[in-house]
Amino acid sequence: MQTSFTPEQLADPHVAESEKILRRCVHCGFCTATCPTYVTLGNELDSPRGRIYLIKDMLENGRPADQEVVTHIDRCLSCLACVTTCPSGVDYMHLVDHARIHIENTYRRPLIDRLIRNLLAAVLPYPQRFRAALILAKLGRPLAPMLKRVSALKPLGAMLDLAPKAAAKASDATRRGTHPAQAEKRGRVAILSGCAQPVLDPGINDATLRLLARLGIDVVVPEGEGCCGALVHHMGRENEALDFARRNVDVWTREIDRGGLDAIIITASGCGTTIKDYGHMLRLDPAYAEKAARVSALAKDITEYLATLDLPKLEPKRLNVAYHSACSMQHGQKITALPKNLLKVAGFTVRDPAEGHLCCGSAGTYNILQSEISAQLKARKVRNIEATKPDVIATGNIGCITQIATGTEIPILHTVELLDWAYGGPKPEKLPTK
Repeated sequence: MQTSFTPEQLADPHVAESEKILRRCVHCGFCTATCPTYVTLGNELDSPRGRIYLIKDMLENGRPADQEVVTHIDRCLSCLACVTTCPSGVDYMHLVDHARIHIENTYRRPLIDRLIRNLLAAVLPYPQRFRAALILAKLGRPLAPMLKRVSALKPLGAMLDLAPKAAAKASDATRRGTHPAQAEKRGRVAILSGCAQPVLDPGINDATLRLLARLGIDVVVPEGEGCCGALVHHMGRENEALDFARRNVDVWTREIDRGGLDAIIITASGCGTTIKDYGHMLRLDPAYAEKAARVSALAKDITEYLATLDLPKLEPKRLNVAYHSACSMQHGQKITALPKNLLKVAGFTVRDPAEGHLCCGSAGTYNILQSEISAQLKARKVRNIEATKPDVIATGNIGCITQIATGTEIPILHTVELLDWAYGGPKPEKLPTK
């Protein structure tokens, strides 16, 4: 794609990077076939190619974002299916990240939209606040149908629909310090506690700690780590996202220097995609660029790390598992076969739903801020999963678990919960007793 940025514009390193990305696009349109919003809405401006045109026009002309640009960029899930499909290697992820920052800095959203976004940014990344918000959501749930009838208030109705009936009790996985290996020591890792996951489903990290302990791995839950920054990063709140990143980089660097780390384990693939990008996000910060790159290089999804431990092959189980590959896993981190292979080695029968490349509609806060599109994607995803007639659904992202669980009666678990059970841990409570 030909561009016409001025030398003055290209002096901005963010613009210079976006210009390089834009020039790689050859208008081929391959991305439209795998874009969930284009497949759902049929609007060229709701495809990656259409959004690229809008971003290029906005940045080249150095103008503030307008309502049209905001509408179509907001509808982007950042699922990155287009990145997987693109034959030209267009780095759409960093281009749309730049567009969102530009929108946040130049566009004044309507008051209610601003308030809702401020609420999400102030609550979701902080477990104690999130836990308190779920108590209030329980009281407000009867108001959801009324809120959803008012266009501007639909996100509040969606929030109430998604909120679990009760927050899970805090688990041992949030205890700071070292959780020691229970077998001959083979390694030392840190684990991301996260923000939403320990409130919504602490059993995921509990299972991770149990499994790694039995495999001889010391697991450190460092003091001071917190939200990875993904939630605010995808809302264009660059300064907040970078502050979260710097805090975690400092915490993990301290652990690297203290006792060494073989890996930084992440059990939410949405967080993993962001942490693996810390090196890029902080590349212009001389105090953090090198440290952030080191942290990104150590970041591993739990399935990536388990694949290095040569788990033994187990006898087949009479349990059919539909594997839902989270977008942040397959498109963001390019992890596709590993989780399924681990499940197969553990004795499970793994089934691949049709249209596995399409997003379930969760995408961070997307199922709140774009609830109608999200609901269509969820229904499509659930139909494809249920068509495989599974006993259980497995996936690697808490957002997908929360989203899909609201559309089906089939139990849905994190992949590591099934692996923990197969290798000697307790049977997950969500599974039927028989």
